Amino acid sequence: MGRNNESARPAADGGGDRPGAWSAYGKPVRLFREREGLTQQSLADAIGYSLEQVASVEQGRRPAKAAFTGAAERVLKAGGALNTLQEDVDRAQSPAFFQDVAALESEAISRFSYDQLVIPGLLQTEAYARALIQTHFPPLDDEIVEQRVAARLARQSILTRRTPLTVFAFVIEEVALHRVVGGPQVMRAQLAHLLECSRMRHVGIQVMPNSRAAHSGLSGPMVLLETHVRQRFVVIESQGVVSVRSGCREVGEFWLQYGMLRSQALNAEDSADLIKRAAGET
Repeated sequence: MGRNNESARPAADGGGDRPGAWSAYGKPVRLFREREGLTQQSLADAIGYSLEQVASVEQGRRPAKAAFTGAAERVLKAGGALNTLQEDVDRAQSPAFFQDVAALESEAISRFSYDQLVIPGLLQTEAYARALIQTHFPPLDDEIVEQRVAARLARQSILTRRTPLTVFAFVIEEVALHRVVGGPQVMRAQLAHLLECSRMRHVGIQVMPNSRAAHSGLSGPMVLLETHVRQRFVVIESQGVVSVRSGCREVGEFWLQYGMLRSQALNAEDSADLIKRAAGET
C-alpha cells in the first residue's frame, strides 16, 4: 500500500493531543541531560540542533528524528535507551488508524502486498512520498506532512534490518509506473529506486502488466503478514479505513489469491525490464 497507508487522518493535528510516545522519549532525554550537567542550550550546541528543537523534544511537542537520537545517545551516554524508543516515536507519527498495522508490520517475517495505483509506501523515495502526502484533502499542515513523510521513511528500515530478516513480495500494477507523481524528475528517481530495491535478495518485485486485462486482484489492494510465531494477518485499507483479518480460513483464501496474482504477473526479470522502459519514457 502506498499513499493510502499513511496519508489519511492526522494522528496529531498540531494541537494539544500529542502522541504519548513523544513524551515518553522526551522525559529520559531531560533526565540524561541533567545527569550530565547540561543545559538545554549546551545540549543543543553539542548535537547541532537549536534550543527550540531540544526543548520541543523534551516536552513531547515534537518527535525526535533518528539523527537527533544518534547524536543525543553519544553526548548523553544514554546506553541505547533512546535508540530503543525511536521506533515508537517514528510509529506515532503515522495516523492513529495505521499505527497498529505498523506494529504488526515491524514484527513480520514475511510481507506480501498488491498495489493498484501507486508505488508501495515501503518502496517510495522521500520526494515521491511527500508528493503523495501533499495531495491529501483537506490539506494537511506542513508540519503534519513532514511527520508523515518521516514516518513513512522510518518504516522502510524493515527492508534493511538483519534480525529478523523479513521476506518481501510486491506485486504492482503497471499503471503505477506511468503515473508521474511529483513530476518527471521525481518519478525517474522513484523508478530507479524501485530497481535498486529489486536487487535485494529478500525482496521480490513483480509488475502486473496492463495487457493482463482481468486477473484475481482487481477487487482491491491487500497486504499479507506473517509473524515470527507463524500467525498470519490480512490488511485491507481504502480511503483511510483499515480492516485487519486473522481468521485461518479467510486468511488462507487471501494467500491462495495472492499466489494466483504472482503467477499472473510478470516474472522478476521481465518486471525489471518494464520498469526500465517506463523510466526511459518518463
